[in-house]
Amino acid sequence: MSEKNTFTIFGGTGDLTFRKLIPALYNMEMTGSNTFDTQIVVIGRRDYTSSAYRELARDWVEKFTRLSFREEVYEKIAERILYYRMDFTKEEAYGELNAFYRENGAENHVFYFAVAPRFFPVIVQGLKKVDGARGGKVVLEKPFGENLEAAAALNEKMEAFFSPDHIYRIDHYLGKEMVRNIQTIRFANPIFSNVWDAKHIRCIQISAMEEVGVETRGSYYDHSGALKDMMQNHLFQILSIVAMEQPQSSAVEDMHREQMKVLSALVMPEDISGSMVLGQYGGYREEPSVAPDSDTETYAAVRLLVDNDRWRGMPFYIRTGKKLGEREMQVAVVFKSPSPEVESNILNIRIQPTEGVYLQFNIKRPGETDDIIQAKMDFCQSCSLEHHLNTPEAYERLIGACFRGERSWFSQWDQVGISWRYVDAVKAAYRSSGMPLASYEPGSNGPQEAERLLAIYGDTWFDN
Repeated sequence: MSEKNTFTIFGGTGDLTFRKLIPALYNMEMTGSNTFDTQIVVIGRRDYTSSAYRELARDWVEKFTRLSFREEVYEKIAERILYYRMDFTKEEAYGELNAFYRENGAENHVFYFAVAPRFFPVIVQGLKKVDGARGGKVVLEKPFGENLEAAAALNEKMEAFFSPDHIYRIDHYLGKEMVRNIQTIRFANPIFSNVWDAKHIRCIQISAMEEVGVETRGSYYDHSGALKDMMQNHLFQILSIVAMEQPQSSAVEDMHREQMKVLSALVMPEDISGSMVLGQYGGYREEPSVAPDSDTETYAAVRLLVDNDRWRGMPFYIRTGKKLGEREMQVAVVFKSPSPEVESNILNIRIQPTEGVYLQFNIKRPGETDDIIQAKMDFCQSCSLEHHLNTPEAYERLIGACFRGERSWFSQWDQVGISWRYVDAVKAAYRSSGMPLASYEPGSNGPQEAERLLAIYGDTWFDN
């Protein structure tokens, strides 16, 4: 017998809900992966009836589902959607929300905060008036706070109401297929696991490049920037998975413990000029809701060192930026070459938009020659229609995991805290150094200073 949940979305008329959350619920219904009897309560300020909201959501689901759209499947979701008009910033409105819940038999609450972090405390305060809310679960969208101090204060307020093990800090990159596959690629293949260390690897590069600019997110992004928007959460989480020791079991505590060891071993750079580049694309200051004198970075590249026995002395290069030449997220493991004349073997784990694993290795050129050339072995997972249809998107996985109480692929508070501490420190060091923002042209690979950063150490960025 399925368990009944009430899944409430605060921010139910925003892009995240329309583009990701409702389509994810549809896909879960389509594939049968949601075994819960889930009532969906959508909270927004706009004047919709439930019927009008369902019609509006239909168009978004049809556009953004990864599967075919079937009216009869959508109707199964739609009949469970209840729209509730409410100004969630008004504490007094929550008494009426509680009455609405009672009227509709709400139980086993899962609250999804699809709103800016500044609204989290007022929602939590209001939920004190809702029966059963304290025993429910809450899913928080990133960014979790604006810096370490704000994040710690926010976490204290959240844990004062919700049980710590009922707080799910979502990082949708952790739900992506190839991020989840990193452990298998590494630990289930001796050809990689036996050489996964500083003795055999020259460097590891983690890239998250975007073609788009800030678009309509200028008011948020101009107070955030690339370090806070991408590196502090998404990329540090991927780094911890790439670099961690093999957990003793699949239990959340074991994986979490190994990730924390990596994050705790990050070394603050002694020379910030040889470890970091921040840049801004041309035209950023003319974007809507961006300050005309903004010094917010839209690009960041960092050289990181992890001080433990496995990785000591080997650099991790991380870069992320907006308005670049192509959209890609990947992890490139560059192995040491046996001689200067021979190219490095490279294991490339592509996370998006193409999902797959690519290996570059050396062979003899065919014919009467001893020349060495590079060959490539490709496994393109997303190129297969069967794999594409059978691979859940990140939000499907993470919503389902929350319903089931699986916490392995959610960020824990101590991970969030230590990541903020590091990012706050390196950004402060960069600012105090007097180093200016590097400029770069939209559609380029980023600032030239980022190329020179790696050249200092004899490395180059890996690009497909």
